[in-house]
Amino acid sequence: MHPVQIRGPRLALREFTATAADTDALQGIFGDPETVLHLPFGTRDRATCEQLVAGYLKDAATTPRTAYALAVERRDTGEVVGTAYFWTADEHAGVIGYALHRGSWGCGLGSETVHLLCALGFRGLGRHRLTADREPLNEASGRVLEKAGFTVEGYARENVLVDGEWHDSVRHALLEYEWQPPEGITLAEA
Repeated sequence: MHPVQIRGPRLALREFTATAADTDALQGIFGDPETVLHLPFGTRDRATCEQLVAGYLKDAATTPRTAYALAVERRDTGEVVGTAYFWTADEHAGVIGYALHRGSWGCGLGSETVHLLCALGFRGLGRHRLTADREPLNEASGRVLEKAGFTVEGYARENVLVDGEWHDSVRHALLEYEWQPPEGITLAEA
């Protein structure tokens, strides 16, 4: 599935491009200490974000494609407000992740992003099961996942190493037949 273009009522998931605008948007997200607080890495500078975008483009051209790093874009303005990730665990399962710019928190864009990722995994790639891990202190992300229908499956102790410190994580999962997609989500070729 390339290029990916999934639309929701307010957001769209699309491939990153090798433009300064996309790199700047990514750095605006990953350069913010509060945004990356619950992510498995620290803040990232512009040069690192430029390298990340180059890696995303390389992954997008790989066959078979196993990693999807996508821009989360507001449909009304075209502004990139986040990143969304899908990794193939196997032919039946996938792993999702997301990060939104702090200015986009608290208005339902996280929930829409998760639903767009579910559309990619279930409709676009035919997966049966999706999982998402989060840091236990990131309760807002837990609420977003649960609102989308994900169930907490367990707690992994000290399974993520960040800057020399071990962190726990909470695993959420959703099965294809449990997903209740909201209206207005469409998959399209760009």
